[in-house]
Amino acid sequence: MDFLMEQPHALWQQLRSECPVQSIGGDADREAFMVLRRDDVEAVLRDPATFSSSIHNEIMGAVMGEAMIGMDGQEHKDHRDLVVKAFRASALERWGTELIEPSINALLDRIAPLGRADLVDDVTHRYPVQVIAGILGIPVHDYEQFQEWADGITSIAVEPERAQAASDALIAYMLPIIEERRNNPGDDLVSDLAAAEVDGKRLTNDRILAFIRLLLPAGAETTFRAMGNCFVALLTHPDALARVVADRDLIPAVIEETLRWETSVTVISRNAVADTEIDGCPIPAGSVLMLMTSSANRDESHYERSDEWDIDRPPENHLFFGTGRHQCLGMHLARLELRIGLNAVLDRLPNLRLDPDAPPPQIEGFAFRSPPSIPVVFEPVPVR
Repeated sequence: MDFLMEQPHALWQQLRSECPVQSIGGDADREAFMVLRRDDVEAVLRDPATFSSSIHNEIMGAVMGEAMIGMDGQEHKDHRDLVVKAFRASALERWGTELIEPSINALLDRIAPLGRADLVDDVTHRYPVQVIAGILGIPVHDYEQFQEWADGITSIAVEPERAQAASDALIAYMLPIIEERRNNPGDDLVSDLAAAEVDGKRLTNDRILAFIRLLLPAGAETTFRAMGNCFVALLTHPDALARVVADRDLIPAVIEETLRWETSVTVISRNAVADTEIDGCPIPAGSVLMLMTSSANRDESHYERSDEWDIDRPPENHLFFGTGRHQCLGMHLARLELRIGLNAVLDRLPNLRLDPDAPPPQIEGFAFRSPPSIPVVFEPVPVR
């Protein structure tokens, strides 16, 4: 299987209809199962007593440390309470005007006069990681290094040595910044994390580093891929694009439908802590579960015309950000970045359309889905 170029939706559709809880082997000590239907995936995510998140620290602990994503029960609640205040509504509002808008506009300043671009290389791959770095209070001149580290950490499944090197470099870079912000707090997320306190508890340096190593690739990877998927959807549906250009109130519908239609991070992992069953399939204690959220979000028993991208679809919940106690803490930030980014691109690149001289963009991949490139043309606009 080519995990970078795989097109798995037809396979997932077949498995949903034939056997929606699939044994995929494992080893002598631990079985593994793939869960594909919406109701089953949601039920597992909402049952932390039976299905533990600790598998994440087993898989990613070497490069992320003991991150909140791999905690359960009271430990998870305590750490989530410590960091949730950093994502309060007032912070999001400030980040929107002071950081997110300037970040996307600086990227568009570089390409607006050119009349053509690759929206992945020139915009989507750069934009979210710059936002995350800015939120952490990282100097602008180090943004490209942060992009390399984010790419490196997410490569753990195929390039573990590269992932470990990126993690080690990020720790070495961030540790003195954390210490400095403890003594001289600023108006940034690292300062908020260093000062956060619930019931007299504060985050240790190791916990802050674990959160940053989670936030950087999760925030950058998920959002850059989702934004690319939004552009593919719009540019391959020109009638819808024209409607959105004329009526920006449609952008939230574009975002939510795209998050459902192409869930950029396709799987969430859990492990069973006791013998149980899912949809009649026995699940032995210790089993690894691959919850295929991308499949769940196209479950034809839950969504009509599930393979179609349709911004007029009635609002329906999706599992892009998961659900339950571990629902993505950064989901409001991601939606804000997408809304501001889409609006800015449509404002700054008039008559945006696919480059007729380039192959049409393709969304691809198994664990991560997004287009590797989106060649476009538009009317050049001088930057004043």
